[in-house]
Amino acid sequence: MQPNTSISRHLTQDSLRDGPIAALDALLDSGELRPDPVQRAAAERLQVLHDALHSYTLAPPTPEPKGLLGRLGFGAKKVEPPPPPRGLYIYGPVGRGKSMIMDLFFDTAPVARKRRVHFHAFMQEVQERAHARRKGGADGDPIPDIARGIAEQATLLAFDEFQVENIADAMILARLFEALFSHGVVVVATSNVVPQNLYKDGLQRERFLPFIDLVLQKLDVYELTSETDYRLDRLMGRRTYHTPLDDAAAAALDLAFSDLTDDAPPHAETLKVRGRELEAPVTAKGVARFTFDELCSRPLGAADYLAIAAHFHTVILSGIPLLPPEKRNESKRFVTLIDALYEAKTKFVCSAEALPLALSPEGDTAFAFQRTVSRLMEMQADDYIAAHHKE
Repeated sequence: MQPNTSISRHLTQDSLRDGPIAALDALLDSGELRPDPVQRAAAERLQVLHDALHSYTLAPPTPEPKGLLGRLGFGAKKVEPPPPPRGLYIYGPVGRGKSMIMDLFFDTAPVARKRRVHFHAFMQEVQERAHARRKGGADGDPIPDIARGIAEQATLLAFDEFQVENIADAMILARLFEALFSHGVVVVATSNVVPQNLYKDGLQRERFLPFIDLVLQKLDVYELTSETDYRLDRLMGRRTYHTPLDDAAAAALDLAFSDLTDDAPPHAETLKVRGRELEAPVTAKGVARFTFDELCSRPLGAADYLAIAAHFHTVILSGIPLLPPEKRNESKRFVTLIDALYEAKTKFVCSAEALPLALSPEGDTAFAFQRTVSRLMEMQADDYIAAHHKE
C-alpha cells in the first residue's frame, strides 16, 4: 500500500536534504512503498528541479533613487532577477502516486518560502481577496497586487489537484499566473488531465486558452501513468458497507473519505445534466460524498445518477434507511442510483440501517430490489473494486 501525503516523518534528515530520489529510496528501503518505475521517473524529473532550486535566489528589488539624482533619472542600475527554473505539471489517472511524489519533492525542496495547497482552495482564496478589494473600494485590476502578495509569501507553489471548473476562475488565471511568473515564482502541479484539456467545454473557453499557452511555456509536462491505482488499493480487503447507522459507521465513512482523498480539503462541484446544474456538495480527488436524502429523497432521475457515476470514481453515501412500501419513491431512486454506479464500476462506500437483504423486503418494489441486493453485495468484493472505472 502507498502511504498518504505528508510522509516526511518517515524520512531521515539526509534524505530530506538530498531530494526526492533519496527520499523515495528511503521509503522503498523501509517498506513504506513498493517499487514503481513510473513514480521513480517522476521523482527523477523533480530531482532536476530540486537541484536547480539550490542555486535559485530572487534578486532583491532595486531601491528607488532619491534626491536630485532620482529626479534627473539617475540612480542605481536596475537588477534583473535570475530566470527561474522551469516548473513541472504532472498529470495522470487518480491514485497513481502523483500527490505522494510531489510531497517528496516539496518536503525536500531547498526553498525557505514555499507553500503546498489544493488548487481549489487556492483559487477560492484569490477570489475572496479580489472580492475584499472591490468591496473596500479599490480601483483597477486587483490581480497584480494579489499576485505580488502571494509571491512575497512563497517562491515555490505546489498545487494539488489542478483543475478549472468555473468561469470566474478561468477568466483570471492567465493574468494571475503571468504576474506570479513575473515575480519569479516556481510552480509544480498535479492534475488528472493534460493541460490542453483544462476547462474543457467551459463557457468562453477561448478566453482561457492563453493560460494553457502560459502553462506550456513555463512548465514541463509529465504524464504519470502507473498501471496500479494505489488509492483504491486501500479499499481492498476493507469493509465498504457499514451497518447499523451508528457512530462507528459514521467514523468509517469519515476514514474512507480521508484515505481516498489523501486528506484533501473537500469542496463542492457542479455537474451539468441536460442543461441543469446538479451540485455535489462534498468532493475531492474524484470522490463524492452524499447523504441518502440528498440523492434519493429529492426528485432526481437516471440522468443525474449517470452523471455522478461517470464523473466520480468513488461515491460515499451515508444514512441508507429501511425502505418499506411507503418509501416507494426513495426505493426506486436508490435502485436507479445503484444501477448507474454498478454499470460505471464506480466504487461505493455506504452506511445503512440494515444489511442489503433486509433493506426492502416487502412492497411493490421488493422484487426489483433483489437485483440491487445482488449488486450491493458484489460491489463490496475486491474484484469489483479492482475493476476499471468507466467515465
